[in-house]
Amino acid sequence: MTELDKNNIPEHIAIIMDGNGRWATERGKPRSYGHQAGVEAVRRITSECTRLGVKWLTLYTFSTENWSRPADEVSALMGLVLSSLEDEIFMKHNVRFRVIGDVGRLPQDVWQKLQMTMEHTARNNAMTMVVALSYSSRWEITKALREIVGEALGQAGEGRLSAAGIDDFVTEECIGRHLDTCFMPDPDLLIRTGGELRISNYLLWQIAYSELYFCDTYWPDFGEEELHEAIADYQCRQRRFGKTEEQVENEQK
Repeated sequence: MTELDKNNIPEHIAIIMDGNGRWATERGKPRSYGHQAGVEAVRRITSECTRLGVKWLTLYTFSTENWSRPADEVSALMGLVLSSLEDEIFMKHNVRFRVIGDVGRLPQDVWQKLQMTMEHTARNNAMTMVVALSYSSRWEITKALREIVGEALGQAGEGRLSAAGIDDFVTEECIGRHLDTCFMPDPDLLIRTGGELRISNYLLWQIAYSELYFCDTYWPDFGEEELHEAIADYQCRQRRFGKTEEQVENEQK
């Protein structure tokens, strides 16, 4: 295993779990077989992230664009969501479960199971696993903008907000409060498996200063060693947040 600095573990890791379908196709299996294998990878990575001290793990499970996939694959994915929300993965590792996304589009039985899992794990505090389900950043930001405009119009109608005051009303903090992710910190590290080099409409606002890591490994084959390599790569980088290298070094002295 790659040696890691235990004092520099990312607080929040976000993952685009890509490559399930291609993994299955290369083995002559249906795509659903790859998604099932991907669930096992989730279990492995959840366990290892908890052991390492990661506090937030956000997994891109199903995008709003994925609704356009063949109906049998969508149905299989929804079935996997139901079957994979087992107590063991959360209670054994003291993991809290949360969901972000356009959940109103989900089948009723899936949403009920998600709610039950969130309620059952609400007091777990070792790590929070956030599943992005029926999610996309453009959907999230559009939804936030609608809410902000509604609030602004309401305050303007009550005489509490003038045109001149809109700059003070619409701030980065205001937008952040209306995002689905308002309850969690921005990711420190974004990992994408499967060899693709794009973000695919995932956490676009939140990853403004995240470190990005891409690897060719398909998600079902992504294990502890691959996770360690991603974190080791992260630990070799200097996070400057717009500052100069010299400024950061002086602050760390």
